[in-house]
Amino acid sequence: MFNNQTGMTMSKSSSAPVFKPLYEQIKVFLTQSLIAGEWKPGESIPSEIELAARFNVSQGTVRKAIDALAMENILIRRQGKGTFVATHKEEQSKLRFLRLTAADGYKQPLNNRMLECKRLKADNDISQLTGLKKGTAVIEIKRLLMFADSPKILDYIVVQSKFFRGLNSARISEHNGSLYSMYETVYGIPMVRAEEKLTAVAATAEQARILNVAPGFPLLRVERVAYTYGDKPMEWRVGLCVTDEHHYMNELE
Repeated sequence: MFNNQTGMTMSKSSSAPVFKPLYEQIKVFLTQSLIAGEWKPGESIPSEIELAARFNVSQGTVRKAIDALAMENILIRRQGKGTFVATHKEEQSKLRFLRLTAADGYKQPLNNRMLECKRLKADNDISQLTGLKKGTAVIEIKRLLMFADSPKILDYIVVQSKFFRGLNSARISEHNGSLYSMYETVYGIPMVRAEEKLTAVAATAEQARILNVAPGFPLLRVERVAYTYGDKPMEWRVGLCVTDEHHYMNELE
């Protein structure tokens, strides 16, 4: 329960107040509206004045909450147009989490090749990767990403079956866009941020065959967890990258 007079959130199970800056509480309420689907990806949200009246706070407090969500790429401000919910459908967002770049900086066409999509119960390896309990129903996707028809990334992807009912090879192949775009448009699950761990590994015989390199060839292993609203993990991915002509690029602010 939110108390606008004291700026405190009272726990339902305890009378102890939890102090948070007012704009952070408004940020939580905005996030809850996004989770509930009040504003869909790509849609505009109400103006700062409307939201200030709705939450009975100042416009400056709402602006600070929106700024925080914009910094997290959950909302996007557009000069003269308003504030919009971020979407993976937009061209500039389709490859938002893809950091592999050609050494010469040239943007090459990206193609996907579906290798496998199957339903199974989480085993020890999947449980260790995802933190899900053994036996949890999951969908495992294996695909190959190619730049200019040259294999560069072997992706292993795991999602929970209960959130992605009907997901199969045919549906993925039919969708014209990234997996994140499909999660958003078909299943109503936008991915808003990701965490990655990078390590160097040697290609196994099978990986080498798929990536057209020699066994033992050095690969960049990118382990990623993608989150939706409310910081809820929804996808686990391991990408094995060939970086002899590419590099991993990230922008730090």
